[in-house]
Amino acid sequence: MRLASLALGLLLAGATPVLAADPVIFAAASMKTALDEIATEFTAETGTKPVISYAGSSALAKQIDAGAPADMFISASVAWMDDVEKAGMVLPDSRKDLLGNTLVLVSDSEAPVDLPKLPEVLGDHKLAMALVDSVPAGQYGKAALTFMGLWDKVEPQVAQADNVRAALALVATGEAPYGIVYKTDAAAEPKVHVVATFPEDSHKPITYPVALIKDGPAPAEAKAFLDYLGTPKAVAIFEAQGFEVK
Repeated sequence: MRLASLALGLLLAGATPVLAADPVIFAAASMKTALDEIATEFTAETGTKPVISYAGSSALAKQIDAGAPADMFISASVAWMDDVEKAGMVLPDSRKDLLGNTLVLVSDSEAPVDLPKLPEVLGDHKLAMALVDSVPAGQYGKAALTFMGLWDKVEPQVAQADNVRAALALVATGEAPYGIVYKTDAAAEPKVHVVATFPEDSHKPITYPVALIKDGPAPAEAKAFLDYLGTPKAVAIFEAQGFEVK
């Protein structure tokens, strides 16, 4: 009641009250290291603290479609952003391609791997991957292995994780000697090494689209954060983590 009375008083006095809020950002798990750093810089400069929820793009898209309160969605998959847009949740003219990435094979060993020989190198050990039917990193990985004629040979050894950072953790903790993740994930984890890079033509381009979500709790603050993602400081952070900035 006091807040309503204060707002009314300010309006009657000719002033417009501005009740700032923290924007809610839904972002692909592979963005965590870079986006956390960017958000820290943004908060230091503006006082606004983005609240970031990380998960697989598929899970985030389904939550947005179900009405979860979000101001922005950054997907690691064009298809999952398409899903959200088709559901009518994207703010018109706010969508754009933000980043690109590279698919790599990582290991707790530094020994390089000749990808065609992966089945022999793997043997009976596990290959960590994000969910291959729904999470973008897993989908790209399965597509690359299929393209190279390896999927049927390694499928029995695949250990699927909820998202790409969870797959990375399986390798970092020694639960799986190899894993398929993004180049940026490998850069964020000192306990793993890139031992092979998948050919670009073995899977669809890895593109991260971003868009504002309709009726989010803090639209103005979310737009400010979206604009900040294109600043030289943010671009430098993305590139330092291995992202390709669009």
